[in-house]
Amino acid sequence: MRRWYPVEISGTTATEIAGSVRDLIASGQLAPQDLLPPVRKLAEELGVNRNTVASAYRQLVAAGEAETRGRGGTVVTGVPQLAGEGAWFGGRLIDLASGNPDPELLPDALQALRGGGYRPALYGAPSVDPDLAAWARERFAPDVSRDGFQILVTHGAVDATERLLNAYLTRGDAVAVEDPCFLASIGTLRLNGLRTVAVPVDEAGMRPDALRAALEGGARAVVLTPRAHNPTGVSVTRERAAELRSVLAAYPQVLVIEDDHFWAVSHSPYDRITPPEVSRWALVRSVSKFLGPDLRLALVATDEESAHRLQTRLNTGTTWVSRLLQYAVYRLLSDPHVTDLTARARDAYAERSALLLAELGKRDIGRPGGYRPDGLNVWVPLGTEARQVADALARRGWAVQPGHLFAAGPVASQEIRVTTSTLTAQQAREFTDDLAAVLHAHPA
Repeated sequence: MRRWYPVEISGTTATEIAGSVRDLIASGQLAPQDLLPPVRKLAEELGVNRNTVASAYRQLVAAGEAETRGRGGTVVTGVPQLAGEGAWFGGRLIDLASGNPDPELLPDALQALRGGGYRPALYGAPSVDPDLAAWARERFAPDVSRDGFQILVTHGAVDATERLLNAYLTRGDAVAVEDPCFLASIGTLRLNGLRTVAVPVDEAGMRPDALRAALEGGARAVVLTPRAHNPTGVSVTRERAAELRSVLAAYPQVLVIEDDHFWAVSHSPYDRITPPEVSRWALVRSVSKFLGPDLRLALVATDEESAHRLQTRLNTGTTWVSRLLQYAVYRLLSDPHVTDLTARARDAYAERSALLLAELGKRDIGRPGGYRPDGLNVWVPLGTEARQVADALARRGWAVQPGHLFAAGPVASQEIRVTTSTLTAQQAREFTDDLAAVLHAHPA
């Protein structure tokens, strides 16, 4: 952090002082991590009351231009450095890190456009393809089990989550999320200036006692994963879903977003977490994991008020989801060959994670035998610091993700996330042999 140095901050009102600082940031005279003058010092220099400067700094924080670090003072913010899925993909290492689905188990998206039938959509056309909306409504209805829900389409699950949070929350509001947490959720909260409240996850899902504490502490929204939680692979059990519903029922004003990203290829049943008492909710299901990450589309079932707010944001400018893309997705979803391929993918992903678990079990690494992850990843406890293990594995030719990247709270990580979507039996044996050797060299 650079210490504050004299710059020409001016103004006699809070708005003028805040505007002066923003001009200095825009011109490059103040850079990210620069320390702003102490409130008392700047007030003396400008000849104004301390409360005026304090109010100006609060405006800068609310605008995302600065952040307060307690005794560390107020500093200029920059764009945070965020980790993302696929960051380790490629190179000479064997990819057990990217979180990607198996390309061999994804359909040919272009086949959906062959044979004609698409009619170009013009300005003013419905934002959701009617056939896709009908398909989604039929499949959401048994899980939502309430009247009056709306179907919308967004540019993926992360887009839906970000737009919904911004529809109801402002900078500084608290959001309860799973810990460990999906990388994109961590990034979304940080970029939008929302406070993260970490709620630990165990082998049944988000812990009810910790969720209650987060809500009692003022969390205004909850984002959670009902199945195939990333990174752990945990799915919420029926009993845990009932416990979470009981907790949430006491906070009907809270926005609840269920990110059911792995729905089509999950081998776990869906148990609804949102109780009837909650009036603002969304169940989000993307097509990335079984139709392909490049098909940036998610189906959203939500209440009428949230649908109105979300649709308004989607209608701003030209940000509706391409009707051509929606047409292609509907054609793929309606294709029996794609349905068969999705079933194959569901079985394959379960078998491949089981391969790794079996090899880990032989070497007494990781969790006891009751852990059965769903999804594309296996979460492996190590009993030692994860980053040094990940570095040592990289030197042996394996790319994995160290667990600290997924931490929503300040706790040091002793886990790694291993992507198993393309794992072979031979790779499972060789990887666990290398992991055992690394752990022997790096004891707890």
